[in-house]
This record gives sequence, C-alpha cells and structure tokens, in this order.
Amino acid sequence: MFACNDLQAPLYSCVPSVSHHPLWAPVHSLKGPHSCPSPISSQARCPLLKVLRSPQDHGIDIYSFHIKSEVRSRYAMTVITSRVANLANESREVNFHVEMPKHAFISNFSMTMDGQTYNGVVKKKAEAQQQYDKAVSRGQSAGLVSSVGRTLEEFTTSVTVAAHKKVTFELTYEQLLKRRLGQYELLIKAKPTQVVKDFKIDVHIRERQGIPSSTSADHTSSFPTSQARVLFAPTRQQQRQCPGCGADGLSGDLLIVYDVNRPKTKGDLQISQGYFVHYFAPTDVNRTSKNVVFIIDQSGSMHGRKIEQTREALLKILDDVPEDDHFALITFDSTVRSWKPQLVRATPDNLEAARSFVRKIQDLGATDINAAVLEGVRMLKVFTDGQKTNKTASILILLTDGDPTSGVTNLDTIRANVKEAIGRKYTLYCLGFGFDVNYEFLEKMALQNDGVGRRIYPDSDAALQLQGFYEEVATPLLSDVEMNYAGVSDVTQTTFSQYYNGSEIVVAGHVTDNELETLRAVVKGYSEGNEVKYEDASSKNDDATDAYISDVYIQRLWAYLTVQQLLEKEVLLSGSDKEAIRERALNLSLKYSFVTPLTSMVVTKPEGDKSQVLHKPKEGKQPVSKSTAVLLQFTGPDVLPYPALQSAAFSTVALSISNPLTDGSDNL
Repeated sequence: MFACNDLQAPLYSCVPSVSHHPLWAPVHSLKGPHSCPSPISSQARCPLLKVLRSPQDHGIDIYSFHIKSEVRSRYAMTVITSRVANLANESREVNFHVEMPKHAFISNFSMTMDGQTYNGVVKKKAEAQQQYDKAVSRGQSAGLVSSVGRTLEEFTTSVTVAAHKKVTFELTYEQLLKRRLGQYELLIKAKPTQVVKDFKIDVHIRERQGIPSSTSADHTSSFPTSQARVLFAPTRQQQRQCPGCGADGLSGDLLIVYDVNRPKTKGDLQISQGYFVHYFAPTDVNRTSKNVVFIIDQSGSMHGRKIEQTREALLKILDDVPEDDHFALITFDSTVRSWKPQLVRATPDNLEAARSFVRKIQDLGATDINAAVLEGVRMLKVFTDGQKTNKTASILILLTDGDPTSGVTNLDTIRANVKEAIGRKYTLYCLGFGFDVNYEFLEKMALQNDGVGRRIYPDSDAALQLQGFYEEVATPLLSDVEMNYAGVSDVTQTTFSQYYNGSEIVVAGHVTDNELETLRAVVKGYSEGNEVKYEDASSKNDDATDAYISDVYIQRLWAYLTVQQLLEKEVLLSGSDKEAIRERALNLSLKYSFVTPLTSMVVTKPEGDKSQVLHKPKEGKQPVSKSTAVLLQFTGPDVLPYPALQSAAFSTVALSISNPLTDGSDNL
C-alpha cells in the first residue's frame, strides 16, 4: 500500500511509497510554468492548485480536517470531515467551504453540534425552496444547497457556534472517473484556510484488473495486488513550508493519476447484487485514419491573445496529424474562407502549406457560425462520397468565442440546419472559447451530432487546452459501437459513434433475470471499415468481483451514470418526452440522494442562525488567484532527485510541483 513517510523534508518532497518494492520513482523535470510530467501519457495536463488566501478567523480553530476517498473500480466516494472549535469567549460564525470536481454529485451533508446532528435532505427543487421559506418564516435558519446548470463545483455553508463549543461538518460526494488519454484522474481539493493539527488525505483504490506501475510502450509491470493507497498527512510545519501557504496552511489540488491493466481486450464485466458494469477499452485494434475539418472563428471578438493562442494550438496540432489522415481548414467571420477547396492528405508539403495559412489568420468581422459549419459538412460529404472505402472516421471541430451575429443568427435554426446536413454521418465537436460564448447552444449542437461540448478557458494555457482536446479525438479505433446484453434492463447508453484510443466505454444496468447465472456481453463495431466482434461473460457468483466491489458501488455507479446521461438526453428533447426524461432523472436523484440540477439539499440549522441560500456557481467560473500544482502519478523505476528522500525505499508513485503562475491564470 502507499503511504507518505514521516520525513523531515518540505511538504512538496513527501512522496508516497510502497514498502514491498525497493525501486525508485522518478520526479521528472519541468519545462515551464505550464508543463506537466506525464510518465503515463505525454499528453497529460496538470490541473493547478488554487492558492486562495483569507484571514484566519480569530478564535476559530480547525483542529481536524480529513478527506477520505474510496475508489472501487473507477467509482469514487469522497468524504470530507472538518472539526472546528470556537475558542473565543463569545459566539462566532464558522464557515465550511468545499470545492469538488464539476461532474461529482453531493450525496450527503451533516453538521453535528452539542450531540445533535443536523442532516441534509435532498428534495425536488420546488419542495426544497418551500421548506426553506417555511423555516425562514418561523425564524429558523436553513441552508439550501442546489446545483446551477449541470455542474457541481462549490459548496459553502456556515453555522453559529457558541463560545468554547465545537461543530463537525461532513460532506460526501460521488463520481465516476473518466478515462482520458490512457489514464484516470482523481482530483481532490483541500482548502481548510488555516494550519490544521490533524490534517490527512487518505485515498484507497481497488481495481480488479490491477494497476500497472508503468504504461510506457516498452515496459509494463504490475503491483502484486490490485490495491493502492495514498496517505498524505503533513505536519503543521510542513503545511507552513509549502509554496504560497504560510499561516493560511494548505490550499490546493491533489491529483492522483493511474490506469489499469487490460489483460483481456474484450473488457471487464462485473456483477454485484443484481447490477452489472462493463468497462470496454480494447487494446488490439488498429488505428483508423480520419478526415477532420477544423472550423475556426476569426471574428473581431477573437482579437489579441485568443487568436494568438488559436494559431499556436493549430500549429502544434498540425505537427501531430498522421500522414494517412485527410484534413481541411476553414476560418470564418462574416465570410467563410477555406484554405483549400477540398480535404487534402496530410503530406509534409500540405502540412507546411497549412502552417503558412495558420500563421496568417487575423481577427476581423462578425460571426457566421451557420455558414461555416455547413461549409465544413459540405466539404466532408464531397470527400467521403468520393472515397472508394468507408474505412475512415470523419469529424468536425468548431472553435468559437461568441454568439452568431451574421447570416443565420437564430440558434434553433442553426442547430436544425447542422443536424439535417450532418445526418448522423459525422461527429461534431464544439469548443467554446472564454466566458462570453453561448455554451449551452454549442453543447446542445454537439450532442445532437454525437459529439461533446468543451469550454476553453481564456488563460495562458489555452493553447494547451485546445491541443489536449484534439489529442483525445486524434486516434479513432472503432466506429458505430453497439453493446448488447441479455437478461438485463434499465441499461445506460449502449451505442457509441466513435471509440478513441485512450478512452473507455462504460455501460451499466440492472440484471432482471433471476435465473441468469452468467451474464454475457456482445460488442460489435467497425475497425477500418470491417466489422469486429467481442464477447465476454461474468458469473453472478464471481468471487473476484465481490473482493473488489462492495455491494453498493455498482448500483450507485449505475444510478450516477444513468442520471448523467438522462440530463444530457433531456437537453435534446421537448414536450412530453422531455418531461418523462426529467421525471426519471429526478426520481433517481431523490432515491440515491444526489444533488443534481433537478434537486436541492435542505439543511435546517440550530435556531438563531442567519438564514441563507447556498448555490453552486455556473459552469466555467472565472479564476481569481495564482496557482500551483501537486501531482501524484504511477510511474516506472528511476532515482529520486531529492536528497532528503534518499534514505527511504520509494516506488511507483511520483509527486511533482509545477511553478506558480505569474499572471493569475487558472488551468483547465
């Protein structure tokens, strides 16, 4: 298991170790303030530690701050417990603030004072508001926790604590870790706002498939077990020594990065207590050539740093386009301009000519999204209709920073035009640059065409964000994937237009056939135009599953994934269909106590507290402070450069620190 040794060394050099392994773990050097060591994948990006300083409240002592995260087969349940004492001779207001990954669902919150526990209750939004209003009208204090939009990023509440009394806050949130670029990332935000006597982050990961200690092309090895533990427990002195900390203590992001072994190309099928989950990420598939059209906004709003970063990202992307791919470049303002009249092969000469075109992109004019996307679709159609084979994948990538202001400007009309033109033949990805863009419009248009929306934050690393997104879709492996199971119901999404290298398809459902002893999965798809088929089976009495998955995990994973997908589907529907989807998502949210865009959590607090309504920030809130980063990665053997650590036997996990940013920017 992993444990952070109690060393007399700076906090940032405290590296988790494995006592069973005498190997050394490398800490890679950094190439700049935004570079990130990536033993698992050269495309990994460091999220940054937010250093948010606030004056320590006089007399308020956070004497214990624990974060415990249990990861079972990619499903993470994280519990944050903060114990606070009011040392003053009068009552004081005590605040509790937590930031979470945006796709997490809060599932529990409680406050305990004087032996009395006040639990949060998840209710339908309207009912929660009514309960809150009644509490306020009776003179009681109530906290209301709700989600704004489809993101969950922040939780804040407070309570008045009498002199020399204590309060315990406990918050639980859940999430399914998504595989990107060949790795899973568990992000834990720690911000107690002061140095804490008893500070601990304890992460326990259990993966039936096993966790490789190295994922390089020429070296793969595994731990002797399928479990890993990261224990991070800095002393008070170490909390003060970390960069940018001081009297306010730690304030940052702990990122744990790992992958799993994949001995079976057909995936991993698990069953527990009447529910199943199927993780599918085949490793025996050849890369499929792709046809990609880049549609780039060069309107006046892209002026300055945005257009510079766009050029920078495109130049880097062009360096990575394989020669057997075909591509096209379209820029648009109020006029649509094509670099070439058709898609061309990514030969060295064509790529160099494309770079010359990119370097000359300048911002001017209005924004005609409709005409630009339709031109991209037309070019793809002409090219694919002329191909003698269907062994390629075709995608469009739109980058824009604003609303349509030229040509067709009605959003519903644009979406309808694009959907009709694409006709489910191609995949559209929409990237929204900055905070002025209509992100909901872009996301819905992408979802209607089997793609996703992604916000690009206007920070100093925006070019890396753009490049990173392209890397996620750069290597298609399978198309038109269908996942089939017998004797099951309430199954999550089972059809996928594309499967990309480094990603993972996850399907979960309810096993309804009580007589079923073995669940069988049949996966069909197309690789280079040829149909491929994978079959797998798992017994209901599989001891290996029971050893790594407790009873509740697969069921809650299924509920989480179902709600997430229903919320996405709801965006695309209208009328009675929309209401039916909302109702199902609402019922599941209530049953499993998930705080979602359809529910709120009400906490009625002790009498005498001020009333307050607590909301989540909208997706993509702007950064407010400088950042630094802490990264834990599973790596291969090497030698640690820290002299203070040479006395201990470390292995397979490295911790690195990126330089603090100097421009107050935030990372993706």
